[in-house]
Amino acid sequence: MKKPLLENIEILKIAAGGKSLALVDGKVLFVPDVVPGDVADVQVTRKRASFMEGFAVRLRSYSPLRVPPFCAHFGACGGCKWQHLPYDAQTRFKQQEVEEALRRIGKASLPVVSPIIPSPLTREYRNKLEFTFSDRRFITRREISEGAVIEHTPALGFHAAGLFDKVVDVARCHLQPEPSNAIRDFVRRHALARGLSFYSIRERRGLLRALIIRTATAGQVMVIVVFGEDRPAPRRELLDALADEFPSITTLLYAVNEKGNDALADLHLPVHRGPGYIIEEMDGLRFKIGPKSFCQTNPLQALNLYRETRALARLTGNETVYDLYTGAGAIALFAARSARRVIGVESVPEAIADARENAALNGISNARFFAGDMKDVLTAAFLSEHGRPDAMITDPPRAGMHPAVISTILAAAPSRLVYVSCNPATQARDIQLMQPAYRVTAVQPVDMFPHTHHVENIVLLERDE
Repeated sequence: MKKPLLENIEILKIAAGGKSLALVDGKVLFVPDVVPGDVADVQVTRKRASFMEGFAVRLRSYSPLRVPPFCAHFGACGGCKWQHLPYDAQTRFKQQEVEEALRRIGKASLPVVSPIIPSPLTREYRNKLEFTFSDRRFITRREISEGAVIEHTPALGFHAAGLFDKVVDVARCHLQPEPSNAIRDFVRRHALARGLSFYSIRERRGLLRALIIRTATAGQVMVIVVFGEDRPAPRRELLDALADEFPSITTLLYAVNEKGNDALADLHLPVHRGPGYIIEEMDGLRFKIGPKSFCQTNPLQALNLYRETRALARLTGNETVYDLYTGAGAIALFAARSARRVIGVESVPEAIADARENAALNGISNARFFAGDMKDVLTAAFLSEHGRPDAMITDPPRAGMHPAVISTILAAAPSRLVYVSCNPATQARDIQLMQPAYRVTAVQPVDMFPHTHHVENIVLLERDE
């Protein structure tokens, strides 16, 4: 089908998923990297019966909403795609997305939706970044259009937007506090000076594959260097140099990953220096963060998320609370101080081990944790042994809950269900499946990821007795 260049297209609104939307002869046109109020020439890349997709090749006029992006890598790097929007506009669009999803997909009758809780920090708010090595850096459209001589140098940075095999060489990232940039730059300089090979994503070869940096609010730092080949001598030299250059690194680990995927869950991660973990502190609780531990990547906003979740559960100290998809037990331990007992369930055994260790670290004895699939664990016999839930909290991954898990929740019949989600669309779908047994009585959006379209949302559902 013909893919035309459309001229003088006015961008009307932000659509679900972060792309902007225009209308052309009654047909929806999705365009990334523009904002409502822009007028652009758009090259169509995909044409279907009911919609089109394209990208802006020229901006005819700028929206009054636009602000200058603060990062030199904006537009090439796959992250922080909303830097050109002021933060109050970002949160307004996210609130709109939550409400539209619950009404359109969830078919829910909503109470007044609480104003979104903005992030305390909009830069340097993340506690974890994963940088990728590549033997050839990503070449931007701008470089090509300028006709300059292009150097195909190695890269250490983030994947280019939508491209699994292209990596933008990052000079400075604004997402994580120092020493994040300094550590990344030192590793790059060391590797180039010694001629260490950067990983080829397509050919699956090369010594240096990934660099992961985790930080805690009290200043502790974890660094993991992932190698694509098992070469002890250059590995030891790099790790020793890194530890000597940055005595502030609390713990330094490494992995050798010769697989076709980047997952670390099934790999051994030896400790090169330090205890092998860092400690995060939150609301008087301490959490041990290992190299494979999951924790929210915006720790200051996670505190608000956990407090709001506990508040919406309306705990009096007498309840039995079930926390589904408990992860390392953060929400469960927050709830345990206000409940009679908490039962956490998670499918990942390593996460349950972390949750039990965190409970012991905080002297919390009224929280128990179990590993297994929700629908298999929450049997009638399990509920009889541990007590039927007065309240449930569920915080599933982006895909939402399996219908069998929803059936299990309906059978357990808690009076209150607090549903935490990083994907309002799947959250709304699941809520629709729980009607008419439950009705929505409170909605609280939370912005965990400034400068992106992602939004967290908490919904309180109450059972119609």
